[in-house]
This record gives sequence, C-alpha cells and structure tokens, in this order.
Amino acid sequence: MTTFNFCAGPAMLPTAVMQQAQQEFINWQQQGCSVMEISHRSKPFIKVAAEAEQDLRDLLNIPANYKVLFMHGGGRGQFSAVPLNLFNANANAGKTNADYVISGAWSKAAVEEGHKYGKLNVLDIRHKTAEGLRSITAPEQWQLNSNAAFVHCCPNETVDGIEFTGLPQTDAPIVADLSSTILSRPIDVSRYGVIYAGAQKNIGPSGLTLAIVREDLLPVANAAIPAVLDYRLAAENDSMFNTPPTFAWYLAGLVFKWLKQQGGVTEMATRNQIKASLLYDYIDKSDFYSNDVAKNYRSWMNVPFFLADERLNDMFVEQAQIHGLLALKGHRMVGGMRASIYNAMPVEGVQTLVSFMQEFERVNG
Repeated sequence: MTTFNFCAGPAMLPTAVMQQAQQEFINWQQQGCSVMEISHRSKPFIKVAAEAEQDLRDLLNIPANYKVLFMHGGGRGQFSAVPLNLFNANANAGKTNADYVISGAWSKAAVEEGHKYGKLNVLDIRHKTAEGLRSITAPEQWQLNSNAAFVHCCPNETVDGIEFTGLPQTDAPIVADLSSTILSRPIDVSRYGVIYAGAQKNIGPSGLTLAIVREDLLPVANAAIPAVLDYRLAAENDSMFNTPPTFAWYLAGLVFKWLKQQGGVTEMATRNQIKASLLYDYIDKSDFYSNDVAKNYRSWMNVPFFLADERLNDMFVEQAQIHGLLALKGHRMVGGMRASIYNAMPVEGVQTLVSFMQEFERVNG
C-alpha cells in the first residue's frame, strides 16, 4: 500500500530526494562520512550551498540585486527579523510605522510579534460573504499608509485555507510570508522587497528558513538587531556567520534540483492546479463534505473541508490512516479536515484521497 502524507508541515518530501539522501547518508560524495558531519566551511559543502542558491535563483528568476539568505528560526523568527531589519534599512530612513495585513492565523501571529518593534497600521481584511463563506478584501482595495516602511502580508494562510495572488499598488516594499506557497507557481520576485519562507512545506525539512531580500533593504549596522536575525550580517557572510542547518540546506538543494528536473515552477503550477481542482470539484459536488472558503480565495496548497456529520470525524481520520492517507485532521483552530497538497504530493495522492472520500460517503452518508 502506498502512503500519502497530507501533513501541513513538516510536509512530505519528493520520494526521489529522500532516496538519494538515504543512499548518501553515511558516505556522501565518497567523503567517508555524512554531509551532516563535515564543516560548513569546507569546499565540498560550500559547493553544495552555492549550487542550492543558484538553483533557487534559476527557479524563481531572482534578480541580481536580491540577496538569498539561508537562515535559522522558521517563519516565527522572521516575524521578528522583518521589523528589526526593515525599520533600520537605509531605504526606510525616518519611517517608523508599517502596514500589517491580517488574512488568517499566521499573519495575525506576525502582527502580535511586530508590535514589539514599531508602530503598526493593522488591516484585518477577513470577512464573510453574503453566503456565509470565509473571504478577504481584494489587495487593490486595501487602505494602506502612504508613508509605511513596508507592507507585510501572508498570501497563503496554511491554517485557514485562504490564498490571494494579487498584490496591492504601493510604493512601500512588500514583505511576504510565502512559507506554504513558495515554488508552487511562478512569481515576479521584483515586486517584493522581502520574501521569506520556512522550509518545511515546499523546500525541505524544518530548521531552515529562506529570506530573499532586496539589497537596499539590508539594515545599517545596528547593535540592537540580534546577529542571528541580521540580514546584513547573513549577506556579508554567505549565510554562515554561525553554523547553518547544514543537513536541511543540503536537502533543500536536492529539492531544488528535483524541481528543475520536473520542469520548474511552471510545471509545478500546472500540477498544483490539477490537484486542487480535483479535490475542490469533488467536495463541491458532495452534500457529505463542504469547504467554507469563497472560491476566489481558495488555497491551492491547503484544503480544509468538513463532514456534514462531525460525529464521524474521528472515524474518517482513523480509516483514512488505515488506507495510507496520513495527517488529514484539521488544525485545532478550524476543526474538520485539512489536506495539504504541496509540490511533493503527486496527483495520484489526491486521486486516492478522493476515492477514499467517495467510499466513506457511500458507506456513512
């Protein structure tokens, strides 16, 4: 029986990547030891790091005036890093406030942390439609501060299953938490000031965080910024001011190569749209299951759904696991079920899920 892991993160990795890592685990590149056991400053690992950065630049077509940083701390670390760095950037001289947009649980958490470091103009764009569906205000309608140092948003909310792809018209740098959508489709990096992403969804294992930072937003020297969160220090030291998460970096590099072999982010977008449509279409046709997000803002990556009879929830999760469908229980803040279908999830995984849902509905509906 094939197992499909629908966990929201740490999420499944491509099978080919895991197999390669397994083969190289003890004796990497004939070094006589694991990649986990060599110095991050050794020539073999520096080559790994350089190739990972270049492959990522190729995949996202990252302009030359952006720094690619491999950092610690996950998305929550960046909730602190962003205001600490950007309130101190040359481009933001004299600007002491920022716009923060709340579209769900993670952007709300960013607001809670950001309040520690500056004055925030908070826009809660969540609302419900006339039909009672969860929705958000379109980016072109956001009421932004004309003198903001930056605008922070989370285009895909992993918990809420809400996603938007448009960006507001603003002169302020846009900072985006792309933890759950990075590499899932093409994006224009030049429209952002900073992109950050925890690795554990579409990049690699947890413990690594990417930050893609426009050079003019690097901070001036400031002793108040913790060294481990300082974009300038990270850039000046090739992300090796301190020992980086080397194994996670190595695995991310393998994922980037796998993505290029698959056809890059354009091919991923095609696959991801097929997977999401397959699942949403079935849910919409069923009276047994439902999704409560307005169609214009449904996430490609994280699909929450509910059973009409919630007394069947535990049975659904237990039987799904018996059939090799893992981690379908919804987030505690939302309830119900959630299927996270990142890049590594094949179309066959979603087809298997839908087949199981059909049979469960036939027996219990």
